[in-house]
Amino acid sequence: MNGLIEFVKTLGAARLAAMGAVTALLIGFFALVILRISTPAMAPLFTELSLDDSARIAKELDAQGISFELRADGSTILVPKPDVTRLRMRLAESGMPRGGSVGYEIFDKSDALGTTSFVQNVNHLRALEGELARTIRSIDRVASARVHLVIPERQLFARDKQDPSAAIVLKLRGTLDQSQVRAIRHLIASAVRGLKPEKISIVDERGKLLADGSGNEGDPVASGLEDRHAAYEKRLKDQVESIISNVVGPERARVQVSADIDYSRIQQTSDTFDPESKVARSTQSREETSGTASSDQGVTVGNEIPNVTARGLPPQNPAPVQRDQSKKTEEIVNYEISRTTRSETIEAGRVKRISVAVLVDGSYVKSDKGDMTYQPRSKEELDRITALVKSAIGFEQKRGDQVEVVNLRFADSPVVQVAEEQSGMFSSLRFTTDDIFQAVQILVIVVLSGLVLLFVIRPLVRRIITPDEAAKARATAAPAPDAALPAVAAPALAAPDNPAARLIEVAQIQGEVAAQSVQKVGELADRNPHETVSILRQWMHEKTA
Repeated sequence: MNGLIEFVKTLGAARLAAMGAVTALLIGFFALVILRISTPAMAPLFTELSLDDSARIAKELDAQGISFELRADGSTILVPKPDVTRLRMRLAESGMPRGGSVGYEIFDKSDALGTTSFVQNVNHLRALEGELARTIRSIDRVASARVHLVIPERQLFARDKQDPSAAIVLKLRGTLDQSQVRAIRHLIASAVRGLKPEKISIVDERGKLLADGSGNEGDPVASGLEDRHAAYEKRLKDQVESIISNVVGPERARVQVSADIDYSRIQQTSDTFDPESKVARSTQSREETSGTASSDQGVTVGNEIPNVTARGLPPQNPAPVQRDQSKKTEEIVNYEISRTTRSETIEAGRVKRISVAVLVDGSYVKSDKGDMTYQPRSKEELDRITALVKSAIGFEQKRGDQVEVVNLRFADSPVVQVAEEQSGMFSSLRFTTDDIFQAVQILVIVVLSGLVLLFVIRPLVRRIITPDEAAKARATAAPAPDAALPAVAAPALAAPDNPAARLIEVAQIQGEVAAQSVQKVGELADRNPHETVSILRQWMHEKTA
């Protein structure tokens, strides 16, 4: 303990204060590093929440003792990443988030005995609106939805009946095409009894009317044909852009497709007779045979007497008998001529003509100065692109299809895309952005910790452990006390005001330094004998020279 106390006394108050300050800073630094590393990564639990849902979820998380963060004015809640799935399942069991609307869970905790029919009808309407809003929000590009239903009450002894109607307000992520708008209308109409699709109005968050609910929307068949026409042109355009972008690069080509489609519906029936092809359909044969007999006798009394033979009288003047026979044969043959009956119905949507216009940008080559220079594409390359476009659209010369490919320089400069080689590795290892960011943070913290250890702690420790040279010299300059000398002689020699003592101290310091130098030279000579011999030989040659 005495040695430790003496060592502390030799450090001095300044060194002790510096050591304490540095120790406190190091403790704080490493505590911050440990806290940062031990803090789990936060991930979004829910986004785009209403304030009502945020309050309910925050209250539930506080009750469970789970740390969370609120961002984007309370619409986004972040929780530790390992607990995201578990918390979502637990909150879904509790019916959260509700999305700012009330569904059929309104009847779970209601008192049916003390509730009037009016309240029950209002709750049923609220529940139906909430469930429809949740269903619409499940559609892509729909961020939120509000549904308002108008269901007239059935009046007794009323002859006229009012139809239900609905109004829907959507908050979109992008835009909706007409087919998606019609899908939403038919979805709502199918969920409400008596509601017709043309009685549903749809408005987006900017006040743009997406569907009119007045009921006067023209012919639905015509609107469907227009959608089919637009979808057909868009499909051809996407096909052409997809195949050209692989040749000229992304966003380096512009394609416009115009299709002339015949929407007339034709029904035709045709009969074809082949006179060369005949078949016996039926055969009828008839044969007749007839004969007649006559006697040529004169008129006599005997001939005129009746029953001459019965009375026993001999016949009078018998004459020879003449007989006529005839035979008739008839044959009727019915032939059937070959007949072909063809009924054909040609549906609407026949393509009469397709016109495609393609604008292609040139190529850009990097010069020696690092600038991008424009170069137009050759005619052979344009011909190849034209052939690809014709194959993609099903080009037919007979119906008058037209394809035009033009090479012009675009006004905007090309976007230089640098391929990242590490993206493939990260995708194969399934690294997310949060994992990469956390790994970078840990790497930075490790590098800073190493720098602090090397350039702050190490020099400080060496300076603290190594004593001061002046103090060491003063300690070694004082001679050992002799028993024969008086007790007061030693302080007189070590007094700092004595010039002889100062000279002695300086001489001792110089002697120690020289001895240390000789000792170090001897150690170097022992460690490196060959280098020492070569140095001595060099010195000898220099002296002889």
